[in-house]
Amino acid sequence: MELEFLGTSSGTPTKTRNVAGLALRTAGGWALVDCGEGTQHRILFTSLSPRDLRAIFITHLHGDHCYGLPGLLASAGLLNRTEPLAIVGPAPLERYVRGVMETTELRLPYPVTFVDVAALPQADVLPDLAVTAHALSHRVPSYAYAFTEKSVERRLDTARLTAAGVPRGPLWGQLLNGGAVTLPDGRVLRPDDVLLPPRRPRKVIVAGDNDTPALLVEAARDAHVLVHEATYTDAVLAKVGPGPQHSSARMVAEAARDAGLPNLVLTHFSPRYQDKGAGNGEKGGGPLTLGDVEAEARAAYRGNLFLASDFARYALDRDGRLARMGDAPPAQA
Repeated sequence: MELEFLGTSSGTPTKTRNVAGLALRTAGGWALVDCGEGTQHRILFTSLSPRDLRAIFITHLHGDHCYGLPGLLASAGLLNRTEPLAIVGPAPLERYVRGVMETTELRLPYPVTFVDVAALPQADVLPDLAVTAHALSHRVPSYAYAFTEKSVERRLDTARLTAAGVPRGPLWGQLLNGGAVTLPDGRVLRPDDVLLPPRRPRKVIVAGDNDTPALLVEAARDAHVLVHEATYTDAVLAKVGPGPQHSSARMVAEAARDAGLPNLVLTHFSPRYQDKGAGNGEKGGGPLTLGDVEAEARAAYRGNLFLASDFARYALDRDGRLARMGDAPPAQA
């Protein structure tokens, strides 16, 4: 499983960060979580294609998370997409998209299905991932989506096979593929006799805007990754006040710590934080930087911590370890 960030800024874009958008890649294709204005332009600088997009998940109906959706749908049609597309989100999302389509006379050459977030997990949106939704706390209804593998591969217990005298070769493949084999001496081996216990399915949670990260502690106890906004640090949040209903880095880090979460990715940063710098602005030593955000999070969380940037890609291996994949390309003007 891979995460590729298409936008990591809060509210408005900056010269290096677009507004919210995240691609979730699996062997079966890719899905999009949130679609702020300009997301389709960001996609042009990746290997992703709207023609191959399997589903779109909108966390909430604020513009920096959904204003790019009509344009992306239109471009997918111009690229001759024909496959159906599912769009998941709060119930008013369908009214918003269909209103734009009607007023702009947008006709799509592929069917679009709107799925109310309340229909999850019963709605089977992705063939290889089970999707659940978790209500958050924000100025409008906002949700986190949890993506969990539906099935995991099994591995052969090679030591047991060797001890049983089964020669390496076609018989091993037959057992791995679920077939029983009969040995020359008449013994019958079945897959369950020689397959190791399955690993834990990988689970990734991607949250929308939320001022109460503790709401996700229970859902995150069996998760491998949480992607959550850290719009402010505590000092800035105290000045801004509770009105915007966003989280500080400390709040998110404490929730991740309480859940025993191994990997935490922070995103949705206020444009007031500059990308570079060690982080001393809150003590009057210079401008605010993402170093301030990172320092606050690391003070509360000892797991694997990342601060997302546009175009950054992260791979989650089968053992639940998250790692950044090389260097992200520079943001394009």
